[in-house]
Amino acid sequence: MNYVYILECNDKTLYTGYTNNLERRIDTHNKGKGAKYTRYRLPVKLLYFETFSTKSEALKREYQIKKMTRKQKENIIKLKRS
Repeated sequence: MNYVYILECNDKTLYTGYTNNLERRIDTHNKGKGAKYTRYRLPVKLLYFETFSTKSEALKREYQIKKMTRKQKENIIKLKRS
């Protein structure tokens, strides 16, 4: 399985990423060994994720989400929680 996820960092910023092992990736971020962006904004918490059967699909979606405004990201997070 391939995942695209949105994290909330300790400073309330949002980070979007891709992985094929969601649990391990969140753990890696929280150990300070993930992306440079999250390394100094710990701890992070998972707010949202989507699953994809192929890496290509997931990376395309990650790119789409990264281009979104914060408000648009907050809206997809809210929709998932509803």
